[in-house]
Amino acid sequence: MNTQQAVLSGFAVDSEQRLVRRAAAGSFIGNFVEWFDYAAYGYLATIIAAVFFPSEDRATALMSTFAVFAISFFVRPIGGVIWGHIGDRIGRRDALSLSILIMSGSTFLIAFLPSYEMVGIWAPVLLLVVRLVQGFSASGEYAGASAFIAEYAPPKKRGLYTSLVPASTAAGLLFGSLLIAWMHTVLTTEEMHSWGWRLPFLLAAPFGLVGRWIRSNLEDTPAFRAMESKHAHKEAAPIGLLLTRYRRTVLVALGVSSLNAVGFYVLLSYMPTYLSTEQGLSEAASFRAATISLTAYIGFIFLMGKLSDMFGRKTMLVFASVSFMAMSVTLFEALPGASFEMMLAIQIMFGLLLAMNDGTLACFLAESFPTTVRYSGFALSFNLANTLFGGTAPFVCTWLIKNTGNPFAPAWYLVGAAVVSLVAILATRAHSGEDFIEARS
Repeated sequence: MNTQQAVLSGFAVDSEQRLVRRAAAGSFIGNFVEWFDYAAYGYLATIIAAVFFPSEDRATALMSTFAVFAISFFVRPIGGVIWGHIGDRIGRRDALSLSILIMSGSTFLIAFLPSYEMVGIWAPVLLLVVRLVQGFSASGEYAGASAFIAEYAPPKKRGLYTSLVPASTAAGLLFGSLLIAWMHTVLTTEEMHSWGWRLPFLLAAPFGLVGRWIRSNLEDTPAFRAMESKHAHKEAAPIGLLLTRYRRTVLVALGVSSLNAVGFYVLLSYMPTYLSTEQGLSEAASFRAATISLTAYIGFIFLMGKLSDMFGRKTMLVFASVSFMAMSVTLFEALPGASFEMMLAIQIMFGLLLAMNDGTLACFLAESFPTTVRYSGFALSFNLANTLFGGTAPFVCTWLIKNTGNPFAPAWYLVGAAVVSLVAILATRAHSGEDFIEARS
């Protein structure tokens, strides 16, 4: 290779790396906004319960708050089909650019909702409507961002790059935890209940606009553009192809995603509430534990993404399922009477187990479907799992504890999800590291 060719080759590599970095930034921001919203809603659940569902029975009010959280997930499969159709037919970039505007706008509106004291029953109704819109728009976010970065990433580093998507969800939760902890420190209880709880939702607007700008200035993925030029056609109805030719793949992906759905919401969204309501930990201490464990979890995710490139997605997911089955109940049983340090260590251990699954799952799902239906297949299976098992997890855990009197019920729920996930992952064929442009496009 002569000097001129070497220089041109270097420019090409630098340009490709810049594109991948920009794609990574575009994938990161949308999930960050989505999960910052869920962090704010989850960590402020007790206050939102008092504002929108006043009741003498604290557990009933909290269950009502989590019920709204769960109901908003029932539009996700519908949203997944629609956003998947847009992403597979028109382009990943256009779907993600539109979804982030709707998602951040609906989250922003939560800050302006009236309380039950102001408008009565209309308060929880309006909260539900806004959460439904948010759930619809968010249904294409995780799947689209994962497909987007997976199709940009070098095949041998796809696991590491795609792990940025679950890391961005944890970063949103971490930022939410830090912000809510700080608010509890500087605001009184009265201020938090009257207006303080509204402040986090205001941040969605500027975050969303930044994400929209980044995504609008990117080209669509190389795999999508190659599919357009290679096939000169797109599937008229990706959902139809999924439910016929790829029905088994969708069912397997749904099963594999169940552990992520239950584990994520139980351990990262519901756990602070569990520690404060069931284990007597103060809200401030609960938020501190969540902050430290989330920081560790983000580091674990990148490690697991790298390991999945080395050992394969299937191996990592099998190990994650078996680990949850073996350790969930034991870790929960160690919580009663534990010191703050012990509770924190348990949360960090759970974060390690969850990262084995989460740091691998996004890439696994992206590799499970061909380019023609990748967005739709990922979105449908992932959102169905989150509708059936994830969004309902805080409500189910609260209900199980209340009706069984067993404070370790969430652990058994995790074990059940791990069994389902293990059975599903054992039925799969590995596609780790395939070239999306050359294989199954």
